[in-house]
Amino acid sequence: MKKIIILFLYIILSFSKAQALIKVDITRGNLDPLPVAISPLHVDGKSEKFSLFEVNKLGSEISKIIEQNIKSTGLFNPLNKDAFVQKPDIAHLKPRFEDWRLIKAQALVTGKLLIKDDKLKVEFRLWDLTAAKEMLALSFTTTPNNWRRVAHIISDKIYERLTGEGGYFDTRIIYVSETGPKDQRVKKLALMDQDGYNIKYLTLGNELVLTPRFNPTNQLVTYMSYFKNLPRVYLLDIETGIQEIVGNFPGMTFAPRFSPDGKKIIMSFAKDGNSDIYSMDIETRIVEQITKHPSIDTSPSYSPDGKYVAFNSDRSGLQQIYVMRSDGTGVKRITHGKGIYGTPVWSPRGDLIAFTKVRKGRFYIGVMRSDGSGERLLTENFYQEAPSWSPNGRVLIFYRETKSDKTGKGFSAKLWSIDITGYNERRVKTETDASDPSWSSLLSK
Repeated sequence: MKKIIILFLYIILSFSKAQALIKVDITRGNLDPLPVAISPLHVDGKSEKFSLFEVNKLGSEISKIIEQNIKSTGLFNPLNKDAFVQKPDIAHLKPRFEDWRLIKAQALVTGKLLIKDDKLKVEFRLWDLTAAKEMLALSFTTTPNNWRRVAHIISDKIYERLTGEGGYFDTRIIYVSETGPKDQRVKKLALMDQDGYNIKYLTLGNELVLTPRFNPTNQLVTYMSYFKNLPRVYLLDIETGIQEIVGNFPGMTFAPRFSPDGKKIIMSFAKDGNSDIYSMDIETRIVEQITKHPSIDTSPSYSPDGKYVAFNSDRSGLQQIYVMRSDGTGVKRITHGKGIYGTPVWSPRGDLIAFTKVRKGRFYIGVMRSDGSGERLLTENFYQEAPSWSPNGRVLIFYRETKSDKTGKGFSAKLWSIDITGYNERRVKTETDASDPSWSSLLSK
């Protein structure tokens, strides 16, 4: 994907949370979403290369994406535009606050756009209707074909201003695209925007690919692929398309993940008949053994500060989750509930660990604190696993399989998301069946 630069032309805002009366509670499932009015973007001036119809349509699409993004969080309720009584251009200059309050709106988003000299300029404002004041104003300039990213970035700014935490809309999801019958699946690496658009297929499907994982610092991906029935670890640069082999790991039992600084990958593979955890320096390719135990140690995940690693082990008899220092010392079991625990993934905020749990034939996605306390099971199904965090630690994406019948028909694997309160469970649209998702960091940092 070609890199783009989005210029912030001006910022006029009040960052003091004490001055804003609007407050969105993100600590629990929001059963009473904040009513928000998102006015269509109006066109400011004529374009030399685009018709008025095309520019108006672009403004409408940007507004639509912003609305869909914030609605998808479950925290906001975008109001019906049929109820709006003020024209978009006038509202952008100075809203009649009483008119917007009549339709129960508490926040208002206005904006305008202009295409000139092959540049797209989008301006938006966020208004606190209760306090009758402007909360945020920003302007962006980029090329016209990047209009979707502009919409996602604006959505992030709105989300951040109203909730006090970072957004996750200007991000991408990498996953395994699956087609064909269950016993003959064709699996390709696929990449898309977090809302399911701009899908790209990164491999041809002639080799089995598994468990792609984003580097937390850039758009580099590591994944596992089988070459002549032997597992290989690859690094793929999403921006340039350059791919390289990290190494052949015949005894690999779980795919690699990056360290927080992106300089190492951590993985597990069997050597001399035993499965342990190893790390590899990406630059030097030096491999270091971290655990050495007669049990099966697998599925490691770094804490965001890089000081600790969570992993699975059956050293207690059943598969449980353990935490240790990144050098392998201080191993401590943190799960003690009934069932089998697996695939621990540390939240980017460092406060929670997501996991998969199996009990009585049912699969659960859950979260717990890093010491194992406060376990909460968010969703239950026939089969689901591979949770991955949004960059703000608010939402989990995972995949879920449906039961197939005796003939193998009816099988499907789809991506789903859920927030950490256990509410707002949603299907994430993909062109094909999908598994093993991984969420990127914000593209615009």
